Amino acid sequence: MNSNKTGIFVGTFDPFTTGHDSIVRRALPLFDRLVIGVVGDNVHKPGITPAEQRMKTIAALYADNPAVEVKPYYGLAVNFAMDEGAAFIVKGVRSAKDFEYEREQADINRLITGGKVETILLYAEPQLASVSSSMVRELAHFGQDITPFLPDKTNGL
Repeated sequence: MNSNKTGIFVGTFDPFTTGHDSIVRRALPLFDRLVIGVVGDNVHKPGITPAEQRMKTIAALYADNPAVEVKPYYGLAVNFAMDEGAAFIVKGVRSAKDFEYEREQADINRLITGGKVETILLYAEPQLASVSSSMVRELAHFGQDITPFLPDKTNGL
């Protein structure tokens, strides 16, 4: 498979939200293969859902799509991209703050790889710009219904 046709989309995904799903759906037409890299259990976030459970949830969403793979990753996203033969890292951007952070990361990743890995930024759809895993976890903590912020298999996959 041509590495130029592989992209990765990485994150903690705790939980995987409708915003993440939007990025995946919009990135899929760009690639033959999209690898969703789930940050492994080595992160130091209190109360993080085990990686295996997060991966299982995401894999179930895209079970009918052979172009999507879900894998754990550890360390730098750019190294994961190289290991997967991906020439592109896909990132979602909700705000100017996100943009600046991702721009800096993209610059460093290009330097690290000698330009072999490029970053593609996809802007959040307006109705999803306020959706984040942190927000969803906080709502859940306070007993709010979070299902409107979580994708399900019936949403047109």
